[in-house]
Amino acid sequence: MNFYNASQTPRPVRLSDSTRTFAEKSLEGIYGREAMENRAVMLDDIADWDILTHQQKYDIAVRRIAEQAPVRITPYERVAGAATLGVAITHRVPALRNGQYVMGSISHLTLGFDAALKKGIDDYERRIHARLGDADLTEKQRAVLLGMENVIEAMHIWHDRYMEALKNCENPYASEMRRNLARVPFAPPRNYREAVQALWFLFSFERLMGNWPGIGRIDEMLGGFLEADLASGAISRDVAREYMASFIVKGCEWITGSAGTSGDAQHYQNLIIGGVNADGVDICNTATELLLEVLEELPISDFPVALRLNKHTPQKILQLLSSNVRHGCGVMAVYNEDLVLQSLQDFGYSLKDARRFTNDGCWEVQVPGETDFRYFPFDAYGLLQRDVLHLDDENAMIDYPDYETMEAAWIAALDRKLTEIQEEIDKNFSQLGWIPSSAIDLLEEDCIGRARSYRDGGPLYCVRSPHIGGFPDVVDSLYVIKKLVFEEKRLTLPAFLQILRNDWADAEDLRRYVREHYKLFGNDSEDVDELAARLFGVYIDLVERVHERGAIVRPAGASTFGRQIDWAPTRYSHAHGFTAGTFLASNLGPTPGTDTEGVSAVIRSHCKLPLKRLSCGTALDIKLDTALLTEERYETLLTGLMRGFCDLDGFFMQLDVADNQVLLDAQKNPEAYRSLSVRVSGWSARFVTLSREWQDMIIQRTTQMR
Repeated sequence: MNFYNASQTPRPVRLSDSTRTFAEKSLEGIYGREAMENRAVMLDDIADWDILTHQQKYDIAVRRIAEQAPVRITPYERVAGAATLGVAITHRVPALRNGQYVMGSISHLTLGFDAALKKGIDDYERRIHARLGDADLTEKQRAVLLGMENVIEAMHIWHDRYMEALKNCENPYASEMRRNLARVPFAPPRNYREAVQALWFLFSFERLMGNWPGIGRIDEMLGGFLEADLASGAISRDVAREYMASFIVKGCEWITGSAGTSGDAQHYQNLIIGGVNADGVDICNTATELLLEVLEELPISDFPVALRLNKHTPQKILQLLSSNVRHGCGVMAVYNEDLVLQSLQDFGYSLKDARRFTNDGCWEVQVPGETDFRYFPFDAYGLLQRDVLHLDDENAMIDYPDYETMEAAWIAALDRKLTEIQEEIDKNFSQLGWIPSSAIDLLEEDCIGRARSYRDGGPLYCVRSPHIGGFPDVVDSLYVIKKLVFEEKRLTLPAFLQILRNDWADAEDLRRYVREHYKLFGNDSEDVDELAARLFGVYIDLVERVHERGAIVRPAGASTFGRQIDWAPTRYSHAHGFTAGTFLASNLGPTPGTDTEGVSAVIRSHCKLPLKRLSCGTALDIKLDTALLTEERYETLLTGLMRGFCDLDGFFMQLDVADNQVLLDAQKNPEAYRSLSVRVSGWSARFVTLSREWQDMIIQRTTQMR
């Protein structure tokens, strides 16, 4: 496979030929297609199924998966373990009864893999046994604890099957793999090789059970082991890189090569690198470097990477990250660590927990292994179009006396919507009903102590976050109406609304005037940016009226995650100069085509929003023109962009380099671009596996020229 490279500079070659061959086979989708042929274990033979509890059904499924799922050891891997059942790729427990799915699974979380590596699973088993000895347990609590105990037994079964398979296989590293796997993950790892193996085995086991967790701070988990082994001479940097590469390549095991809606890499398995530890010391280390070196050489988009950037982040790390961006990897992003830490503390998190932050598999921040997270998205722009302007009603006679009254009407509609969401949160504590989740419970720190499951109050933090979408389009539309109707008085509001209902028919001159005359959000224009900052503050104020109720905390967030595609058919013609059906703003970035002043202006506008109060987070999507790659100072430009974003109080920025001509050619000739990756939203995807609508959305994003 020819790996896509947006840069004129070749990708470095540091890895062995065998690892590169392993990567090529994985990226071709051979293992994902194999998994789809082995879809699930069957539960048709279970007697009295209908009278079993949800937990009992789950326990049976977990045990059978461990007993019957295919064991896969590829010829070139150095790390053992695999999620080999295809139903897990569809976000379900891979077990069927009478051809039907038995139960769903869990995502949008990062598990406590860090704690599991430090303690070992045997320690969890001891704690479960001790808790089962408490006489005051309810029947439900006992079932939850026994479910976790069952998961550990299943993990032993799966582990034993791998140990047996490694005795006689063609992999040249089989004996070394067997030695590395022998103790872990049940005992804490003693060295880097065992730590990589333990982390992958735990992660792949969760995936095997259908769950989609993020991995979290991989360099913090592995770095100490690696530095010690390098210092003692127990491993070389080159061999350590091969292990890191094997871990990353194995993350491609669910690739099928088939096109889908949002691509074939959206499994929420994000990696966080850099940032400070619990003591406030930056943890960037050799493992951080090796990860970035591997991803620079191999265009693997299945692990979106976010750097926690602070003033102590080593320049070498920024150089490696910039090189990845330059090659068009489509996976790199940065958190402004100082702002995120302050935001979390202001919201009520302890400094210790705030310093541990990762994300949920996209970019919403959370404390790993201690958070039950769910978000509640809504289209604030749809509220403006329907509840305020009534574009859905041909007979509506809407004529607000002044701009302030119209803006107040939108705020009132927003208030009503947020009240509905808070009521929904109160009524619907769980997601998809009660989902047994013992495999998740095991690696959530407080589920054992509380003897409660993940969706039933087990984790320390239960987070339910309203997420506003379409906000930049709200700002742009209100701003245009304010200027065009109430200040310039070019036409009346009823006349303008009728033009919008007619989708700008016979009003092309006016539409061109709107598009060309006004500087909208994303151009560092003080007038519109002030409006955006003020209205966004109103949104956060409305959310924070219910900061916490019961066991649930409710931070504000902002996202679209590509929902602008789903919203497009439900929206009407747009006051800021677009016809119906246009894909509009992504997350908290400008409406595509309205930002004309370059990347710096986009960042400055975005960072004028009160992002420090947005403790769940948001994202700014930046699509850089490939012309930047020919600049001798590209590294300075990219690192300056990231540092400047943090200096201006940004929260999270996703960087992508894409040439629209390349993307258009990839639509026509997908076989020539199978490894071309793009950042979609909180995740990345191989471009040719996106649906045509999603591809078009990526293409339509404004390419930043300067």
